[in-house]
Amino acid sequence: MTTMIIPASERQLSSHTSLTDTVTHTAAMAWRALKKMQRNPEQFFDVIVQPLLFTAMFTYIFGGAIAGDVKSYLPTIITGILAQTSLTACMATGTQMREDMDKGVFDRFRSLPMSRIAPLAGPMAADMLRYGIAATLTIFTGLLMGYRPGGGVLGVAAGWVLVVFAGWSLSWIFAWLGTLLRTAQAVQGVGMMIMFPLTFLSNAFVPTQTLPGWLQAFVKVNPVTLVINATRDLMNAGSVTSNVGWAVLGCAVVVAIFAPLAVVSYNRKIG
Repeated sequence: MTTMIIPASERQLSSHTSLTDTVTHTAAMAWRALKKMQRNPEQFFDVIVQPLLFTAMFTYIFGGAIAGDVKSYLPTIITGILAQTSLTACMATGTQMREDMDKGVFDRFRSLPMSRIAPLAGPMAADMLRYGIAATLTIFTGLLMGYRPGGGVLGVAAGWVLVVFAGWSLSWIFAWLGTLLRTAQAVQGVGMMIMFPLTFLSNAFVPTQTLPGWLQAFVKVNPVTLVINATRDLMNAGSVTSNVGWAVLGCAVVVAIFAPLAVVSYNRKIG
């Protein structure tokens, strides 16, 4: 059996990647990321344990002090935990990307005739599975604790979709950091500096009216607050309000800004 190798000078390779090829390459990279998750199940540790632990812990600690009792606090804390776990999970995107670059995986991708955005977009598409698992477990934990969403099944499903979309859009920020910073530890450190202020300086755990005036101004423009307000409107009231529109628009703006930045930084890194 013989194998014929076509000389490079005779190959018809295009310098332009079509949209169809980009989608195909992104799907292939997403499949690679899913297989990597299957072989490293510890990647699911944060999205499985954290929703269960944080939901129970914050609800029983703050429920009586903030809302009077645990059941009355559930509509507030469940939607807050949804946003928090989504933000925490998407932080791992940048760390994993930086580790792949350090191992030379992206240098191998560079030698292949594939779309430049596929190595970035593929893993982030696969990570939507992690966001979905975290959101699902948080909602089921709340239901077991007595949470009864007023929005019904459709409202909960819409809130679930919004949280997953928000996690995917915010992951572009950490993907950009993954291509910009030199080590995975640096990406994790900067990610924590971003995550904690955005999460705790929001209305995730307490009503905005209970905060000092100067802090309320920041909380109201915090993108995490926009997502939380929209999720509460969908899940607790079943209403598609202006908060939902602002949250979707905010997520789209994040993608429009940080996706090009991530691709440009990635191209510079791989030369």
